[in-house]
Amino acid sequence: MHIFYGKAALIDYLKSIKTNQSTIGFVPTMGALHQGHLSLMQQSMSENETTVVSIFVNPTQFNNPEDLAKYPRTLEDDLKKITGLSSEIIVYAPPIDDIYDGNPSSQFFDFDGLENQMEGKFRPGHFNGVGTIVKRLFEIVEPTNAYFGEKDFQQLQIVKKMVAKNKMKVNVIGCPIHREPNHLAMSSRNELLSSKEKQEASIIYKTLIGAKEKFKTNSAKTVTKWVQKSFEKNPTFTLEYFEIANEEKLLACLRKSKTKKYRAFIAVFVNKIRLIDTISLN
Repeated sequence: MHIFYGKAALIDYLKSIKTNQSTIGFVPTMGALHQGHLSLMQQSMSENETTVVSIFVNPTQFNNPEDLAKYPRTLEDDLKKITGLSSEIIVYAPPIDDIYDGNPSSQFFDFDGLENQMEGKFRPGHFNGVGTIVKRLFEIVEPTNAYFGEKDFQQLQIVKKMVAKNKMKVNVIGCPIHREPNHLAMSSRNELLSSKEKQEASIIYKTLIGAKEKFKTNSAKTVTKWVQKSFEKNPTFTLEYFEIANEEKLLACLRKSKTKKYRAFIAVFVNKIRLIDTISLN
């Protein structure tokens, strides 16, 4: 496995192996890798000559310092998992200064309003942080294709918008959500849950499935009220938001249209651990 802690050495190495025909696949992560991350790497390896994985807990996308402090950091285990997948994967695991040159602050982006929905309402500045780190990583790696999980569907749309607005030459590819045996969406934050909490968190996916069924014959408003009542009955969980929105602009569904694709988005706290999930409703 090739591992780089500095961008200069990584850039030099990628230049040395690049040809006119070669393609680079890129999987940006914040570490604490799980099967969902590994599946992104597998897809990248199947579609590109070279695969680069970044492991970097990005401080500028955390609006809550406590959340940043407790985010799992498991670099040694992560490297073992990557090696188990392939010894050919290139890993970039930089310190903060290598990315931000001593100034860890966010660039301001205009995402045409995508940043004001759902996550943006509850995590001010979050998507400026996401845009900043993804843009910098794309500039360093110069990938042909970049792979993101659909669990963070809003983030996926944000990254696509950032690429389009900055005319960056990278294909942004969304990949299916991987789930635990109880259908909880795989997330690095799941490691912070007790085994009991993790098992009980299956309610999130069950609620999404119920919402999908109800949306066939009910309005978004009716489905949202049903979800809210479902969580009011369960003291272990605190519903931060549930929203049905169209996939393209992420605007809340006020009246159903047969020509639009809809998706349900949810954010839930289990004690102080924040979990998100999403499901297509079409």
